[in-house]
Amino acid sequence: MPKKHKPRSGSLQFWPRKRARKILPSVNWGALNGEGLLGFIGYKVGMTSVYAKDMTEDSMMKTKRVVVPGTILECPEMKIFSVRFYKDNKAIKDLIVGFDDELKRKVKKIKEVKKIDDFKGDFDDVRVIVYSNVKKTGLKKKPDMIEIGLGGSKEEKLNWIKERIGKGIQVEDILKEGLVDVRGVTKGFGFQGPVKRFGISLKANKSEKGRRRPGSLAPWNPSRVTFRTAMAGQTGFHTRITYNNLILKIGKGDELNKEEGFHKYGKIKTSYLILRGSVPGPRKRVLLLTKALRESKKQVKKKFEILKVR
Repeated sequence: MPKKHKPRSGSLQFWPRKRARKILPSVNWGALNGEGLLGFIGYKVGMTSVYAKDMTEDSMMKTKRVVVPGTILECPEMKIFSVRFYKDNKAIKDLIVGFDDELKRKVKKIKEVKKIDDFKGDFDDVRVIVYSNVKKTGLKKKPDMIEIGLGGSKEEKLNWIKERIGKGIQVEDILKEGLVDVRGVTKGFGFQGPVKRFGISLKANKSEKGRRRPGSLAPWNPSRVTFRTAMAGQTGFHTRITYNNLILKIGKGDELNKEEGFHKYGKIKTSYLILRGSVPGPRKRVLLLTKALRESKKQVKKKFEILKVR
Protein backbone atom coordinates (compact mmCIF):
# COMPACT_ATOMS: atom_id res chain seq x y z
CA MET A 1 0.00 0.00 0.00
CA PRO A 2 1.48 3.39 -0.94
CA LYS A 3 2.58 5.78 1.73
CA LYS A 4 0.01 8.43 2.55
CA HIS A 5 1.40 11.80 1.56
CA LYS A 6 -0.13 15.25 1.34
CA PRO A 7 1.99 18.21 0.21
CA ARG A 8 1.61 21.42 2.14
CA SER A 9 -1.17 23.84 1.16
CA GLY A 10 0.12 27.01 -0.50
CA SER A 11 3.53 27.68 -1.99
CA LEU A 12 6.28 29.05 0.25
CA GLN A 13 7.96 30.60 -2.78
CA PHE A 14 6.06 33.87 -2.35
CA TRP A 15 6.54 35.42 1.07
CA PRO A 16 5.45 37.70 2.58
CA ARG A 17 2.02 37.65 0.92
CA LYS A 18 1.35 41.37 1.09
CA ARG A 19 -0.02 44.05 -1.22
CA ALA A 20 2.23 45.20 -4.03
CA ARG A 21 3.91 48.56 -3.46
CA LYS A 22 3.42 49.67 -7.06
CA ILE A 23 1.50 48.56 -10.12
CA LEU A 24 4.47 48.46 -12.51
CA PRO A 25 7.18 46.29 -10.90
CA SER A 26 10.95 46.84 -11.01
CA VAL A 27 13.09 44.71 -13.31
CA ASN A 28 16.73 43.62 -13.21
CA TRP A 29 17.52 44.95 -16.67
CA GLY A 30 21.13 43.80 -16.46
CA ALA A 31 20.00 40.16 -16.61
CA LEU A 32 18.13 40.57 -19.92
CA ASN A 33 19.70 40.22 -23.35
CA GLY A 34 18.62 41.81 -26.57
CA GLU A 35 18.97 44.86 -28.77
CA GLY A 36 17.25 48.21 -28.38
CA LEU A 37 14.51 48.71 -25.82
CA LEU A 38 14.06 45.64 -23.60
CA GLY A 39 10.47 46.22 -22.49
CA PHE A 40 7.09 47.73 -23.32
CA ILE A 41 3.94 48.80 -21.44
CA GLY A 42 0.60 47.13 -22.24
CA TYR A 43 -2.96 47.05 -20.92
CA LYS A 44 -4.94 43.86 -20.50
CA VAL A 45 -8.06 43.69 -22.67
CA GLY A 46 -9.17 40.16 -21.84
CA MET A 47 -8.98 36.56 -23.05
CA THR A 48 -10.21 35.09 -26.31
CA SER A 49 -10.13 31.91 -28.39
CA VAL A 50 -7.68 31.85 -31.30
CA TYR A 51 -8.36 29.44 -34.16
CA ALA A 52 -4.99 28.55 -35.65
CA LYS A 53 -3.07 25.95 -37.63
CA ASP A 54 -0.39 24.20 -35.61
CA MET A 55 2.90 24.55 -37.50
CA THR A 56 5.18 23.21 -34.75
CA GLU A 57 7.84 20.80 -35.99
CA ASP A 58 7.39 17.17 -34.87
CA SER A 59 3.97 17.99 -33.42
CA MET A 60 1.26 15.32 -33.52
CA MET A 61 -1.18 18.08 -34.51
CA LYS A 62 0.99 19.59 -37.25
CA THR A 63 -1.07 21.34 -39.98
CA LYS A 64 -4.22 20.54 -37.98
CA ARG A 65 -6.72 23.20 -36.91
CA VAL A 66 -6.52 23.85 -33.15
CA VAL A 67 -8.12 26.29 -30.71
CA VAL A 68 -5.58 28.17 -28.56
CA PRO A 69 -6.46 30.32 -25.52
CA GLY A 70 -5.07 33.81 -25.93
CA THR A 71 -4.84 37.09 -24.03
CA ILE A 72 -5.20 40.44 -25.81
CA LEU A 73 -3.05 43.37 -24.65
CA GLU A 74 -3.44 46.89 -25.99
CA CYS A 75 -0.08 48.64 -26.38
CA PRO A 76 -0.28 52.38 -27.12
CA GLU A 77 2.84 54.20 -28.23
CA MET A 78 5.45 55.26 -25.69
CA LYS A 79 7.71 58.32 -25.58
CA ILE A 80 11.00 59.05 -23.83
CA PHE A 81 10.76 61.40 -20.85
CA SER A 82 14.32 61.31 -19.52
CA VAL A 83 17.66 59.56 -19.89
CA ARG A 84 19.38 58.15 -16.79
CA PHE A 85 23.13 57.47 -16.66
CA TYR A 86 24.68 54.89 -14.32
CA LYS A 87 28.17 54.47 -12.89
CA ASP A 88 29.07 51.48 -10.65
CA ASN A 89 25.37 50.50 -10.50
CA LYS A 90 24.39 53.95 -9.17
CA ALA A 91 22.41 56.64 -10.99
CA ILE A 92 24.65 59.67 -11.44
CA LYS A 93 22.66 61.90 -13.84
CA ASP A 94 19.09 62.22 -15.05
CA LEU A 95 18.46 64.37 -18.13
CA ILE A 96 14.88 65.31 -19.04
CA VAL A 97 14.78 65.27 -22.84
CA GLY A 98 11.04 65.38 -23.55
CA PHE A 99 7.90 66.91 -22.02
CA ASP A 100 4.35 66.79 -23.42
CA ASP A 101 1.03 68.10 -22.16
CA GLU A 102 0.02 64.54 -21.19
CA LEU A 103 2.68 64.58 -18.45
CA LYS A 104 1.14 67.51 -16.56
CA ARG A 105 -0.99 65.03 -14.59
CA LYS A 106 2.07 62.92 -13.71
CA VAL A 107 5.00 65.27 -13.00
CA LYS A 108 5.49 68.91 -12.15
CA LYS A 109 6.14 71.39 -14.93
CA ILE A 110 9.72 71.20 -16.17
CA LYS A 111 11.65 74.47 -16.46
CA GLU A 112 14.13 73.30 -19.08
CA VAL A 113 14.34 70.40 -21.49
CA LYS A 114 17.94 69.37 -22.11
CA LYS A 115 19.78 67.46 -24.82
CA ILE A 116 21.49 64.13 -24.32
CA ASP A 117 24.82 65.63 -25.49
CA ASP A 118 24.79 67.94 -22.44
CA PHE A 119 26.16 65.10 -20.32
CA LYS A 120 29.94 64.82 -20.70
CA GLY A 121 30.82 62.53 -17.78
CA ASP A 122 31.87 58.88 -17.73
CA PHE A 123 29.20 56.20 -17.34
CA ASP A 124 28.77 52.42 -17.42
CA ASP A 125 25.13 52.12 -18.47
CA VAL A 126 22.28 54.26 -19.72
CA ARG A 127 18.53 53.67 -19.43
CA VAL A 128 15.42 55.61 -20.40
CA ILE A 129 12.36 56.72 -18.43
CA VAL A 130 9.41 56.24 -20.77
CA TYR A 131 5.69 56.94 -20.46
CA SER A 132 2.73 55.44 -22.28
CA ASN A 133 0.34 57.61 -24.26
CA VAL A 134 -2.61 55.90 -22.55
CA LYS A 135 -4.95 58.79 -23.37
CA LYS A 136 -5.30 57.38 -26.89
CA THR A 137 -6.83 54.17 -25.51
CA GLY A 138 -9.63 55.98 -23.66
CA LEU A 139 -8.92 54.10 -20.41
CA LYS A 140 -7.61 57.12 -18.49
CA LYS A 141 -5.66 60.34 -18.97
CA LYS A 142 -2.77 59.96 -16.52
CA PRO A 143 0.16 58.19 -18.25
CA ASP A 144 2.12 55.31 -16.71
CA MET A 145 5.87 55.85 -16.38
CA ILE A 146 8.71 53.39 -15.82
CA GLU A 147 12.45 52.96 -16.31
CA ILE A 148 13.40 50.50 -19.07
CA GLY A 149 16.84 49.21 -19.95
CA LEU A 150 18.51 49.02 -23.35
CA GLY A 151 20.56 46.32 -25.03
CA GLY A 152 23.83 46.68 -26.90
CA SER A 153 27.01 48.71 -26.39
CA LYS A 154 27.08 52.23 -24.92
CA GLU A 155 27.37 53.80 -28.38
CA GLU A 156 24.45 51.74 -29.71
CA LYS A 157 22.30 52.72 -26.73
CA LEU A 158 23.03 56.44 -27.17
CA ASN A 159 22.35 56.30 -30.91
CA TRP A 160 19.06 54.48 -30.31
CA ILE A 161 17.96 57.16 -27.82
CA LYS A 162 18.97 60.09 -30.07
CA GLU A 163 16.96 58.70 -32.98
CA ARG A 164 13.77 58.39 -30.90
CA ILE A 165 13.70 61.48 -28.69
CA GLY A 166 10.42 63.28 -29.30
CA LYS A 167 9.06 60.42 -31.42
CA GLY A 168 6.52 57.72 -30.62
CA ILE A 169 7.82 54.20 -29.99
CA GLN A 170 5.55 51.48 -31.39
CA VAL A 171 5.25 47.97 -29.97
CA GLU A 172 5.77 46.34 -33.37
CA ASP A 173 9.22 47.96 -33.53
CA ILE A 174 10.27 46.58 -30.13
CA LEU A 175 8.66 43.14 -29.73
CA LYS A 176 8.80 40.77 -32.66
CA GLU A 177 7.39 37.27 -32.91
CA GLY A 178 8.77 35.05 -30.20
CA LEU A 179 8.65 34.82 -26.42
CA VAL A 180 8.11 37.56 -23.82
CA ASP A 181 7.82 37.70 -20.05
CA VAL A 182 4.84 39.51 -18.52
CA ARG A 183 5.15 41.24 -15.16
CA GLY A 184 2.21 42.73 -13.30
CA VAL A 185 -0.02 42.76 -10.24
CA THR A 186 -2.64 40.05 -9.79
CA LYS A 187 -6.33 40.58 -9.10
CA GLY A 188 -6.92 41.58 -5.47
CA PHE A 189 -9.36 39.82 -3.13
CA GLY A 190 -8.65 41.70 0.11
CA PHE A 191 -8.48 39.99 3.53
CA GLN A 192 -9.34 36.29 3.21
CA GLY A 193 -9.24 33.22 5.43
CA PRO A 194 -6.74 30.33 5.18
CA VAL A 195 -9.07 28.11 3.10
CA LYS A 196 -9.23 30.57 0.19
CA ARG A 197 -5.74 31.95 0.75
CA PHE A 198 -3.81 28.65 0.97
CA GLY A 199 -6.31 25.99 -0.10
CA ILE A 200 -6.34 23.98 3.14
CA SER A 201 -9.07 21.38 3.63
CA LEU A 202 -12.19 22.02 5.67
CA LYS A 203 -12.35 20.15 8.95
CA ALA A 204 -15.19 17.82 10.02
CA ASN A 205 -18.62 19.40 10.24
CA LYS A 206 -18.77 19.04 14.04
CA SER A 207 -15.40 20.63 14.80
CA GLU A 208 -15.73 22.81 17.89
CA LYS A 209 -13.18 25.52 17.07
CA GLY A 210 -14.19 26.28 13.50
CA ARG A 211 -14.11 24.43 10.19
CA ARG A 212 -12.32 27.02 8.06
CA ARG A 213 -9.07 27.17 10.03
CA PRO A 214 -6.02 24.94 10.49
CA GLY A 215 -6.27 22.13 12.99
CA SER A 216 -3.04 23.11 14.74
CA LEU A 217 -1.12 26.38 14.64
CA ALA A 218 2.16 24.97 15.99
CA PRO A 219 3.59 22.37 18.41
CA TRP A 220 3.98 23.00 22.12
CA ASN A 221 7.76 23.12 21.68
CA PRO A 222 9.16 25.23 20.14
CA SER A 223 6.34 27.43 21.46
CA ARG A 224 5.90 29.79 18.55
CA VAL A 225 3.89 30.02 15.33
CA THR A 226 6.08 29.87 12.20
CA PHE A 227 5.42 31.60 8.92
CA ARG A 228 4.66 28.19 7.37
CA THR A 229 1.31 28.03 9.17
CA ALA A 230 -1.65 28.87 6.94
CA MET A 231 -3.13 32.06 8.39
CA ALA A 232 -5.69 34.61 7.23
CA GLY A 233 -4.43 37.75 5.49
CA GLN A 234 -4.08 39.67 2.26
CA THR A 235 -5.05 37.64 -0.81
CA GLY A 236 -4.21 38.80 -4.31
CA PHE A 237 -2.79 42.13 -5.53
CA HIS A 238 0.67 40.56 -5.52
CA THR A 239 3.52 41.21 -7.95
CA ARG A 240 3.90 38.16 -10.19
CA ILE A 241 5.63 37.20 -13.44
CA THR A 242 4.74 34.70 -16.16
CA TYR A 243 7.67 33.43 -18.24
CA ASN A 244 7.85 32.53 -21.93
CA ASN A 245 4.53 33.81 -23.25
CA LEU A 246 4.34 33.16 -27.00
CA ILE A 247 3.35 36.12 -29.19
CA LEU A 248 0.67 34.88 -31.55
CA LYS A 249 -0.11 38.13 -33.38
CA ILE A 250 0.72 41.85 -33.50
CA GLY A 251 -1.64 44.28 -35.21
CA LYS A 252 -3.89 47.34 -35.07
CA GLY A 253 -7.17 47.49 -33.19
CA ASP A 254 -9.43 48.14 -36.19
CA GLU A 255 -8.96 44.61 -37.52
CA LEU A 256 -9.81 42.96 -34.18
CA ASN A 257 -12.60 45.12 -32.74
CA LYS A 258 -16.10 43.82 -32.29
CA GLU A 259 -19.10 46.05 -32.93
CA GLU A 260 -20.00 46.09 -29.23
CA GLY A 261 -16.37 46.22 -28.05
CA PHE A 262 -14.68 43.89 -25.59
CA HIS A 263 -16.45 43.00 -22.35
CA LYS A 264 -15.69 45.53 -19.57
CA TYR A 265 -13.02 47.16 -21.73
CA GLY A 266 -14.42 48.72 -24.89
CA LYS A 267 -12.76 48.98 -28.29
CA ILE A 268 -9.03 48.77 -29.02
CA LYS A 269 -7.87 52.07 -30.52
CA THR A 270 -4.12 51.49 -30.85
CA SER A 271 -1.76 48.55 -31.46
CA TYR A 272 -2.34 45.21 -29.75
CA LEU A 273 -0.66 41.90 -28.96
CA ILE A 274 -2.19 38.45 -28.63
CA LEU A 275 -0.28 36.18 -26.24
CA ARG A 276 -0.78 32.46 -25.87
CA GLY A 277 -2.29 31.55 -22.49
CA SER A 278 -3.17 33.82 -19.58
CA VAL A 279 -1.36 36.64 -17.77
CA PRO A 280 -1.81 38.17 -14.28
CA GLY A 281 -4.31 40.88 -13.43
CA PRO A 282 -7.89 41.90 -14.23
CA ARG A 283 -9.06 43.82 -17.29
CA LYS A 284 -7.52 47.27 -17.80
CA ARG A 285 -4.52 46.34 -15.60
CA VAL A 286 -1.24 47.87 -16.80
CA LEU A 287 1.43 45.22 -17.45
CA LEU A 288 5.11 45.27 -18.35
CA LEU A 289 6.27 43.09 -21.23
CA THR A 290 9.98 42.29 -21.41
CA LYS A 291 12.29 40.20 -23.57
CA ALA A 292 12.34 36.58 -22.41
CA LEU A 293 14.78 36.07 -19.53
CA ARG A 294 15.16 32.29 -19.95
CA GLU A 295 13.69 30.91 -23.15
CA SER A 296 12.58 27.30 -22.86
CA LYS A 297 13.35 24.98 -25.76
CA LYS A 298 9.82 23.63 -25.79
CA GLN A 299 8.16 27.05 -26.07
CA VAL A 300 10.58 28.39 -28.70
CA LYS A 301 9.69 25.56 -31.10
CA LYS A 302 5.94 26.28 -31.04
CA LYS A 303 4.51 28.06 -34.06
CA PHE A 304 0.91 28.82 -35.02
CA GLU A 305 -0.64 30.20 -38.18
CA ILE A 306 -3.59 32.40 -37.13
CA LEU A 307 -6.85 31.63 -38.94
CA LYS A 308 -9.43 33.52 -36.87
CA VAL A 309 -9.77 35.33 -33.54
CA ARG A 310 -13.18 34.82 -32.00
